[in-house]
Amino acid sequence: MLKKTRIILATIFFLGITFLFVDVTDTAQKLLGWMPRLQLIPAIMALNVGVVALLVILTLTFGRIYCSVLCPLGVFQDIVARLTRRGKKTPYRFTRPKNSLRLVVLTSFILLSVLGAHSLALLLAPYSSYGRMAQNLLAPLYRAGNNLLAYCAEQVNSYAFSAKDLFIPSVPTFALACVFTVLIVLLTWRGGRTWCNTFCPVGTVLGFLAHFAWFRPVLDSGKCVRCRTCEQGCKAACIDIATQSVDLSRCVACMNCMDTCPKGAIRYAHRLQRHGTGQAEPDSAVSASASGEAGLPRSSLSVPLAAVSPTRRGFLLSLSAAFLATAGTAAQASATGEHRTDGGLAELKPRHSPKRTLPVRPPGARSQKNFTTRCTGCQLCVAVCPNEVLRPSATLSGFMQPEMFFERGSCRPECTRCTEVCPTGAIQRIGKAEKSSIRTGVAIWNKSLCLPATGGDKCNTCERRCPNGSITLVAYKTPNGKEARVPAVDTERCIGCGACEYVCPVRPVSAIHVDGFEVHRVN
Repeated sequence: MLKKTRIILATIFFLGITFLFVDVTDTAQKLLGWMPRLQLIPAIMALNVGVVALLVILTLTFGRIYCSVLCPLGVFQDIVARLTRRGKKTPYRFTRPKNSLRLVVLTSFILLSVLGAHSLALLLAPYSSYGRMAQNLLAPLYRAGNNLLAYCAEQVNSYAFSAKDLFIPSVPTFALACVFTVLIVLLTWRGGRTWCNTFCPVGTVLGFLAHFAWFRPVLDSGKCVRCRTCEQGCKAACIDIATQSVDLSRCVACMNCMDTCPKGAIRYAHRLQRHGTGQAEPDSAVSASASGEAGLPRSSLSVPLAAVSPTRRGFLLSLSAAFLATAGTAAQASATGEHRTDGGLAELKPRHSPKRTLPVRPPGARSQKNFTTRCTGCQLCVAVCPNEVLRPSATLSGFMQPEMFFERGSCRPECTRCTEVCPTGAIQRIGKAEKSSIRTGVAIWNKSLCLPATGGDKCNTCERRCPNGSITLVAYKTPNGKEARVPAVDTERCIGCGACEYVCPVRPVSAIHVDGFEVHRVN
């Protein structure tokens, strides 16, 4: 029952969090928006003391069940292990923990976060890493299926489904998600939970707390016949039958060992539970395998990826990643306007993002510093943005953290979706009335690109589409002596929504664009 309960809960959380990233409606957010807030790193970033305390107590009581139930990347590794190890003759085997490497990775993660190198630290955050995988790889497939259903429904005059654009927000982030997915699959196929127990900072922290867990796996030496069935089936490689000990720092309480042991020699019991020999279980014996690294056997990490023998499964995985990368590049090229025409008369050039003095952060971010220090780059806000305004940044300073781009749409004043889903507090929750008063940036007019200013052509698109009337047309004399009316921006009223930049007909760079503020202002 313990294993079945764990599997049921893990399935609920894994499917729920995945659905948050691929859903094309707001249904998932209303029902499951609380799930990301139970993740450890987002809770720490949001200063959510209650959730952090809950996870600590949970680990001190039951061990690392967070990694096997709540963490989507951990459950993903279990799924991959289940699929890739089916029928595999080579079993798992006990390996000594790489404690020095785990400490170096954890220390590096903390230092990179403190020193502001968030782009590198974000690569190790488990929830954010899975979010990027789901948003970049699964969401396009989900939308393709949704569009197929929409097409079929349309043929029978039904509008139960609405088609959505197939759009890859960022090619570099997409490529990184592909590489990370292949890496996780290879590591899991080769050594089970290698990533969790070596490179994941959350796993290292919870592993330390798990040493003091009240409930833990207990080996009954009176029943154990040293058949190694439990050791060979342990994805965490933490059961050492030679010493009849369990490394609690790596055990994720998956309960597989209890399910596979033919003699029932392993049970999940409290730390004072006695062995079948009548001796109390000392804490030192339970974690003896974690002390020291002298004479370490070759671990799963010691095999370079290039040395993994090619298999049909590996070939198909590589082929799938290449196909997704090609499809993503084509989708983005199409989305940016290539081969589009204005009514079939002339081809429209694709839009290019202008050079901004500062990136435009979403309302609720408060400031550039607050956003960059608290955002973990999970891209949940990117997934739920209905106008595809939010996209991961490709710059080194804020790589993978979302910025506002206006080639595909503008930030509507009545939309607050991104503020409702952020689990870290990088985008704080605000109401619709409050959003209309927050100034994230200001529109800048470029007279060298504006159609009326350069040739005297009439154009009032930006004035008509400005949602708060901060743009008016004023008289202007062009270089050729013609009278024209050009836009003037009221910098005290402009909220930086990007509507003017989005609707400007000038290509490839709009004649008016938005520059972000260091600190958001309120009218």
